[in-house]
Amino acid sequence: MPNSVHKKNVFLGCAAMLASTLLFTVMHTSVRHLTSDLHPFEVAFFRNALALLFFIPIIARSRGTLLKTNHFKWHLLRSAFNIVAMLIFFYALSITPLATVQALSFTAPLFTTVLAVFILGERIRLRRWAAIAVGFTGVLIIIRPGIQPVELGTILVLCSASIWALTMVIIKRLSNTDSPLTITAYVTIFLTIMSLIPALLVWKTPMGTQWGWLFFAAITGTLAQLCLAKAFAYADATIVLPIDFAKIIWGSALGYLFFGEYVSAYTWIGAVIIFASASYVAIRERQLEKQSTGHSASLNKRDS
Repeated sequence: MPNSVHKKNVFLGCAAMLASTLLFTVMHTSVRHLTSDLHPFEVAFFRNALALLFFIPIIARSRGTLLKTNHFKWHLLRSAFNIVAMLIFFYALSITPLATVQALSFTAPLFTTVLAVFILGERIRLRRWAAIAVGFTGVLIIIRPGIQPVELGTILVLCSASIWALTMVIIKRLSNTDSPLTITAYVTIFLTIMSLIPALLVWKTPMGTQWGWLFFAAITGTLAQLCLAKAFAYADATIVLPIDFAKIIWGSALGYLFFGEYVSAYTWIGAVIIFASASYVAIRERQLEKQSTGHSASLNKRDS
């Protein structure tokens, strides 16, 4: 829902952001639980297919106008990258502590900023490059290469974050012409179709309570996306973004309660560094965007 529909309310924005962090972590916990019996690729398919059930009435209500676009190929390309990132991420969730997954996933905005330079030709100055370098230093603190074996799960999370960053770059381009609902509709449809193929290769029909967990993962994931959209509608990104760090707090708590996972001091230190640098980059980009918009508005006013 566009920002114009909501009056700015910092409390509601922060509450919605906090709710989204909890819901995302609960979804990840559900996926982790399900992958003890079902293959991560199959869980990813049901996550997408059940989410599509929520979206079908919206598409039907629009009578197909929601799917009108002049950039079908870009939607397809975005979805292709997205499904690869999702499959890798779900597999990483099945073998990696929740808190570690959350901590390393904070690198996605750093990868997005770097890729925007090479793909979109955006200019980044020294302060943001420095913040990016600091963020990846946090990654080294978590994985400690040369001191301990680098685990497959950590590599997969970083690969997923870098591929997810590619989708963010494409979304930036699509958002200039297509509405958020159109972008979401296409990715939901394509992800369902694309995730079916790898799921069939490892298919095992869910039984009993597994169906309940699959629906639970789909519902919590969908609600998390809704809360995230509401958070940015009620308050500026610079206000609600720091609350995203709660993901690692929820991840460490749920990981301990359900899987007996302990979070090392290195993971906490690395997570703080990565998140702080990613937040700085995001906030700085937002400030520069506002300055650019204000400058353009003043020039237009002067010309008129």
